[in-house]
Amino acid sequence: MQLDSFLRAALDEDIGWGDITTEVCVPADTLIVGRFVAKEDLVVCGLDIVRRVFALLSDRVMLTPRAADGDAVTKGTVIADITGPAHPVLMGERVALNFLERLSGIATRTRDLRRAVEGAKARVTDTRKTTPGMRTLEKYAVRAGGGANHRMGLSDGVLIKDNHIAASGGITAAVRRAKAAAPHTLKIEVEASNLDQVAEALNAGADIIMLDNMDAGMMAEAVRLADGRALMEASGNMGDKNLAHIAASGVDLISVGALTHTVRAADISLQVETM
Repeated sequence: MQLDSFLRAALDEDIGWGDITTEVCVPADTLIVGRFVAKEDLVVCGLDIVRRVFALLSDRVMLTPRAADGDAVTKGTVIADITGPAHPVLMGERVALNFLERLSGIATRTRDLRRAVEGAKARVTDTRKTTPGMRTLEKYAVRAGGGANHRMGLSDGVLIKDNHIAASGGITAAVRRAKAAAPHTLKIEVEASNLDQVAEALNAGADIIMLDNMDAGMMAEAVRLADGRALMEASGNMGDKNLAHIAASGVDLISVGALTHTVRAADISLQVETM
């Protein structure tokens, strides 16, 4: 129900009072057949969303996937076939493509970064830097591309960042309060920007340490300092870094905000003809 409400809002935003072009140019009884075609190499994601977009417009529109979410396809591949009345297909085309292209773009970018760290133990994860209202879908796309999810939201775990540290009176005080108040099932992560903060977080009992904007050399020192006592997460403009070099430092996680906040949409087209 939440997804339908979200998709209806997207359709309402685009259609408004009606699709004037389709209404004045295309006879109401026209039937069409079409194909969603990859215009570049990409990882597919969002086909169930596409299906639901058209279902909200007409139960006569039929989508037949030729690929599945998470599949890597080459330029020119037909991702799915569509048949039905022309009016709902043309009305839903742009909204369906917007979702399919953005989610496929995220999955593709994730796949590319995951390949960059193949052979290392580090996992590529997303962040909370997502499009408002799109977080669940965008994090799903990261998984479709072979990545891992960080927190879904603020209620998923304790992540003590620089402003929390400043407001709490320091890392030790913040971790002590977190351990006293948070459920034992929640892990405690602390952001550190230098090795002194890493040491303090370790001594305080942090489960995960976010190495913020450190170079690979300092990250390697932090990993040695931790010696397995905590998971180590590389963070800070990772989308612009050489991830193979970062992974070689020995970190367990590499969180990349660029997976969702600056991703380029994949190039996909819908090509139709009358039946």
